[in-house]
Amino acid sequence: KLEGLKTIAVTTNGINLTRLLPRLKEAGLNAINISLDTLVPAKFEFIVRRKGTNLSFKATVLILAGMLCLLYLQVNCVVMRGFNEDEVLDFVDFTKDLPLDVRFIEYMPFDG
Repeated sequence: KLEGLKTIAVTTNGINLTRLLPRLKEAGLNAINISLDTLVPAKFEFIVRRKGTNLSFKATVLILAGMLCLLYLQVNCVVMRGFNEDEVLDFVDFTKDLPLDVRFIEYMPFDG
């Protein structure tokens, strides 16, 4: 309700998104960045350190199907050597015909 405010966005791994989305949408949410570094369920659970892969994919599928009428969806994928670099073409194939942007981000360790 702020004058001039055009976008309300959230960045999420999707774990709680399906539960929170109705209230977020009521609050004006119109853009989502989904962090999805892998399409392999076991790898996803390793990255987020908790169960919930199906919830993340469910949220993604709901959004992609247009059921939530969001204006903008972006998927962020951090590419990590030896972990998911072999999935880049899978991401391209998965998203090539969908109304979203995919951003491949270089993994940059900050451990010295």
